[in-house]
Amino acid sequence: MDTIEIKEAFKAIVANKAMLNGSTFRDVAMTNVKIVDANLSDLEIEGAQLGGAYIHNIGMPPRGHQMYDPEAKQRPLRFENCDLNSSTITNCNLSGVSISDCNLYGMTINGILVEDLLKNYKK
Repeated sequence: MDTIEIKEAFKAIVANKAMLNGSTFRDVAMTNVKIVDANLSDLEIEGAQLGGAYIHNIGMPPRGHQMYDPEAKQRPLRFENCDLNSSTITNCNLSGVSISDCNLYGMTINGILVEDLLKNYKK
């Protein structure tokens, strides 16, 4: 595998049908980057600012996609020490999701305050 090093440069990378496994991006500006139809399994993002990010259509390839496998199961994702305040989660499969040790102030599910749900649950 060839290694390409870009250091202290202003460049745009266009990669099509490429395997970039094992790549590392450190101390980089990547605003307005788009990743489409990609396998990002085991991706780790640390110390990044994602304000305004739009993450959508994430999961296993859907029926009709050339890589669709009805037996495939999405591996779980993990979010730790993330500031997701004022974020919106819409039309997502959250079955089996575990939330612990988080600030839930003002968080709603279908318009109902989670703090109220928990308070009523504990009664």
